[in-house]
Amino acid sequence: MQILQGKSTIDFMSKRKIALALSLILMIASIGALFAKGLNFGIDFTGGYLIEAGYESEVDIGPIRAALSESGFKDAQVQHFGTAKDILVRIAPREDINKAGLSDAILAVLKKNTDQDIQMRRVEFVGPQVGEELRDQGGLALLVALGGILLYVSFRFQFKSAVGAILALVHDVIITVGVFSVAQMDFDLSVLAALLAVIGYSLNDTVVVLDRIRETFRNVRKRTPMEILNLSINQTLSRTLMTSLTTLLVLSALFIFGGEVIHGFAFALIIGVLVGTYSSIYVASSTLMALKIHKQDFLVAAKEEVVDDRP
Repeated sequence: MQILQGKSTIDFMSKRKIALALSLILMIASIGALFAKGLNFGIDFTGGYLIEAGYESEVDIGPIRAALSESGFKDAQVQHFGTAKDILVRIAPREDINKAGLSDAILAVLKKNTDQDIQMRRVEFVGPQVGEELRDQGGLALLVALGGILLYVSFRFQFKSAVGAILALVHDVIITVGVFSVAQMDFDLSVLAALLAVIGYSLNDTVVVLDRIRETFRNVRKRTPMEILNLSINQTLSRTLMTSLTTLLVLSALFIFGGEVIHGFAFALIIGVLVGTYSSIYVASSTLMALKIHKQDFLVAAKEEVVDDRP
């Protein structure tokens, strides 16, 4: 990084082809993972049982998983809930056992493998139809959000800038969802909410960069489009990095100390912030270069002056 008069002068656009190639690879890999592996939908979307139990002291979830698998609950997902003393058991819907019978069976397995007293705190059931409705409504909410942003960007910017902003948003969503597909992490309502937040964050970051690009094109003369794009990105770089770093600090704290329940939400936002920061710098700006942006694209048409011919 070169510093000139206290300002960064990084030549971002010279690496745009490498950046776009990386973006294409990540997007293709994400789409491939979605087709090959799909998403590991949580109980919110698939339906099933959720059982919370509390122990007297810290407990290792490894032996609990093994005991449940040996007892016929091979699909059971076990995780700590809040503290190492509390566990959360998720089980897919079963026709051979009802809610009360399932909780008794799970409690019996848990007690069989420990000398501690165990307190059953809650048992919840989400039906498959309810889960399917939640999935459909959540997907619709995501599409409506993207559609609304598409309209906003179309009116907010001229065509080439709007294309860059939209591609950056699509890029961020596809890669974030692709990471969940590859990692096979639970994709539930909290992750869907995180995706909506990622869309808002990415758009805000991209709008700041595109606004500066527009103003720089209008005010700076005798510079090439590449030089103006580099200048604009460098002018907004400190704001972009400070916003991203402070956001990542908070999200990292949530991910590390927030417990298993919020891991998916925090992880989705961490990936979204990283990818969103990258796309604001490279995807949106590189799209402008690919579309051969020029100073005339940002000039405001002068209004014709009406001359009053009255004496």
